[in-house]
Amino acid sequence: MARPGVLDLLRRPLVVAPMAGGPSASELVIAAAGAGAVGFLAAGYKAPAAMAAEVAAVRAGTAEPFGVNVFVPGTPSADAAAILEYLGSLRASAEAVGASPGEASWDDDGFGEKVACLLADPPPIVSFTFGCPPAAVIAALRHAGSLVAVTVTSPGEAAIAAAAGVDALCVQGYEAGAHRGTFANDGVAGQDYGLLTLIGEIAAVTALPQIAAGGIMGPRQVDAVLAAGAVAAQCGTAFLRCPESGAHPVHKAALADARYAMTTLTRAFSGRWARGLVNQFVLRHADAPAAYPEINNATRPLRAAAAARGDPEKMSLFAGQGFRAAADRPAGEIVEWLCSRRAR
Repeated sequence: MARPGVLDLLRRPLVVAPMAGGPSASELVIAAAGAGAVGFLAAGYKAPAAMAAEVAAVRAGTAEPFGVNVFVPGTPSADAAAILEYLGSLRASAEAVGASPGEASWDDDGFGEKVACLLADPPPIVSFTFGCPPAAVIAALRHAGSLVAVTVTSPGEAAIAAAAGVDALCVQGYEAGAHRGTFANDGVAGQDYGLLTLIGEIAAVTALPQIAAGGIMGPRQVDAVLAAGAVAAQCGTAFLRCPESGAHPVHKAALADARYAMTTLTRAFSGRWARGLVNQFVLRHADAPAAYPEINNATRPLRAAAAARGDPEKMSLFAGQGFRAAADRPAGEIVEWLCSRRAR
């Protein structure tokens, strides 16, 4: 099968980021494609069959290129005592919304089954987050006709991905919303690279095409990352409030609510660093251990109950820096606006 190049697929320099947990619905990907952007479906937290159904829905809605993002599984946490202590700290928050913490279990998010589905029906692009998949997986997807990208947050991760044979890198700066795409779930918050610096540092390690992500909320920022050497800008938070976004209405409203003035990195919801709005849950659970997906599974019932009650203080309101610029406008209009300076 002939494989198009990265620049062939990225005909317009804008990518709509995969946002797991609901925002990246097929409707958003189709709308973005109609405006000339490359949208990504988020396979994270979905069963393989649900992922395949969304791929089919996108294929039915557009002939334009799109991508699918898959989480690379890590290893189970060895600190059972820290997890147990954290579960105890969740009880009061859970009871406040009529829920109980879930089981702090480990799983691989159906990684093998999802890869098998994508090999059977290869989308134009497959990207991976939370690590670099085995070189054999990358080679198989490329042989099937998909371009393969990996999210990286450092020059070291970029070198690993390049050596494994990927076609492109999603370069994620510190400013980005939702989960950090770091390969390892360690370290402390605040040690990551800002996006513009990271683009230059990675260019010194590999010449692979870079898709830049992190706090890109307007056309001037799109211009800035392209001028810095990226081949495309990837935006997620900019689309959270649009009608085609699958984000919960309470989450959408919080992005425009004056009581939420800033974002921070937290492990409170999932056991992995993620950037979101500072709410009561973030403040009360700053001591979450590095245990993903164990903590994510434990807090899921609590978060679902909070959403059902319309309680933003106990929801994971993930968003990047500059979130206040997120607009309640159709996705196509947002794409056109983000690319407007390039058109002149």
